[in-house]
Amino acid sequence: MSNALMSTYSPLPVSFEKGAGAWLWDTQGNKYLDAISGIAVCGLGHAHPAVTEALCQQAGKLLHTSNLYTIANQQRLAQSLTRLAQMDKVFFCNSGAEANEAAIKLARLYGHHKDLKTPTIVVTQNSFHGRTLATLTATGNRKVQAGFEPLVQGFLRVEYNDITALQGIAETNKEVVAILVEPIQGEGGINIPDDDYLQQIRSLCDRHGWLMMLDEIQTGMCRTGQWFAFQHTDIVPDVITLAKGLGNGMPIGACLARGAAAEVFAPGNHGSTFGGNPLACSAALAVIATLENQQLAARAAELGRNMLTQLHQQLAGVPHVVAIRGRGLMIGIELSAPCRPLVQQALAAGLLINVTSDKVIRLLPPLILSNDEAAQIVATVARLVREFTPEAS
Repeated sequence: MSNALMSTYSPLPVSFEKGAGAWLWDTQGNKYLDAISGIAVCGLGHAHPAVTEALCQQAGKLLHTSNLYTIANQQRLAQSLTRLAQMDKVFFCNSGAEANEAAIKLARLYGHHKDLKTPTIVVTQNSFHGRTLATLTATGNRKVQAGFEPLVQGFLRVEYNDITALQGIAETNKEVVAILVEPIQGEGGINIPDDDYLQQIRSLCDRHGWLMMLDEIQTGMCRTGQWFAFQHTDIVPDVITLAKGLGNGMPIGACLARGAAAEVFAPGNHGSTFGGNPLACSAALAVIATLENQQLAARAAELGRNMLTQLHQQLAGVPHVVAIRGRGLMIGIELSAPCRPLVQQALAAGLLINVTSDKVIRLLPPLILSNDEAAQIVATVARLVREFTPEAS
């Protein structure tokens, strides 16, 4: 069969046809333990019965009406999310990039309402916010931006986890309206900032009238051991963006806001044909109910602690291991050299992993993982890392 797809991906030589829990089966019947969850999407694992039932029931009744009309599932989902995130209002869309686009537009309109001529958003190095023109401009990775110039104006970039740089901007630039930052950088290599980083950003935003906007697309929905990563602190942002784990594989994104930020958009300012349709919202409602009923935030925290402890024990003294870091089920193992061949080696061993930022093995397993499955992931990864030779990579 000829390949009629645009060459936007370099997929591995495997195709999956079914899944159950933390496992996937390929078209040849081979079984794989999934330690990446579709890049932090399938937090409840594959073919979760609650999500399956919700989708089947809703598909048999109504898929789509558009936002010209009130959508009951959307209203219910908005109530659940605002309660869990301490927010006031939600805009629904279809992806993380769209959620960040909404946040960027919201910040700019907020700035224009304050009579700023060029509302500017502060972003960070090594971040990832999406691949639309505005979100790839916000992204702190030159590889993502190359070839797509001219980029969108209105962004200032600083190093991640550098409050001094942010303070310098606050003193010199009066056009800043917001900061957009990941509480933990996912694509950038599972980079965890200082414990007081978010609190200091919150203080800066309060002093200078900036919106604090958190990209929780990868960290949200219980992955780090709280519903949202900011809840490891005592602060609340002004804007949160979500996607990935919100629908467990059903495309849905959300931009949440509180206070003045929640009142910025008016009819006609923003929209989405498919955003928040009955089917996508039914999946997200089932996800939230399952996460709450099974207390999976606490489970993710416990599993993450255990996996980090085991990884430190099994990789102690390995010279090419630079760092092992994580929070909840968001774990990174940084090596001293590029290690992408490990993805193929893990696949051959029946394990799905990912390498990001060239040198960081990224583990984002489903939150429904058993203790035995967690131990199997650790054992396989540790063996592959011990056997890895940086010179050969």
